[in-house]
Amino acid sequence: MKTTVLFLCFSAIALQVQGQAKNTHLKSKTMKLNAGVITEKLAETKEFYTSVLDFGVTFENEFYILMHTPNKEAELGFLLPNHPSQKPLFHQKFNGKGMYLTIEVDDVDALYEKIRAKAVEIKIPIRDEPWGDRHFAIQDPNGIAIDLVTYTAPED
Repeated sequence: MKTTVLFLCFSAIALQVQGQAKNTHLKSKTMKLNAGVITEKLAETKEFYTSVLDFGVTFENEFYILMHTPNKEAELGFLLPNHPSQKPLFHQKFNGKGMYLTIEVDDVDALYEKIRAKAVEIKIPIRDEPWGDRHFAIQDPNGIAIDLVTYTAPED
C-alpha cells in the first residue's frame, strides 16, 4: 500500500513537471523575421540605407550585408546573386518589382523633410489616409518601394 501511494505521488509530480515543461517550451518559442534581397547592387544599397534611413551594418562580407534599423529592432539582408557559397535557391536576383517595405517612425513629417533635403526622389508625397496612416514613399536602388509611416487615429 505504501509503495502504491508513493508511486502515485511520484507519478503525479512527474506529470505536473512534464506539463509545466511542455507549457514553458511552448511559451518560449519565438520567431524573428529577417527578410533578404538578392541583388548585384550591394554598395549602392548600403549607401542608400545608411545615408537615407540611418540603418547600421550588423554584418558585412564580400557577398552579403546585413543591416539593422536605427533602434536595432529589425534587420534586412542583401546577398549577391549566383554566389558559389550559396545553394541555387539563393542565386536568382530580385527583379525590382512586387516588393515593398513599411517602416513605422515616430515623426514621419520630420523624416520627410530630412529625406527631401537629401534630394532623394519622393515617389508618393506625404499624405494622410482615412484609415489612419500619415505616410510617404521612396524607392531603394533595387526598386523596392519603401512606405514610411506614422500611424494616426482613423477619420470618423
